[in-house]
Amino acid sequence: MTATKRLSGIQRDVLSLYRKCLRAIREKPVEAQPNFRLVARREFQKNLSISKKDFVTIEHLLRVGQRKLEMYSQPGVKNIAV
Repeated sequence: MTATKRLSGIQRDVLSLYRKCLRAIREKPVEAQPNFRLVARREFQKNLSISKKDFVTIEHLLRVGQRKLEMYSQPGVKNIAV
């Protein structure tokens, strides 16, 4: 039997935002999806070094990420620069 690692609330929030990004990408034109996926992956990867205990920074980045997701989810946004 394997032990399952429980995620903190903030870790669940980060994963939830990432999943929302991936779902939103599916709504974009097929030829633009790789660009959106690359940008989303880069945004999350560049913040991997932040301490799990740095809640203020993580919460700030979650708010920024949510605003970016809302902006890029607009129907008029068809592609993104990489």
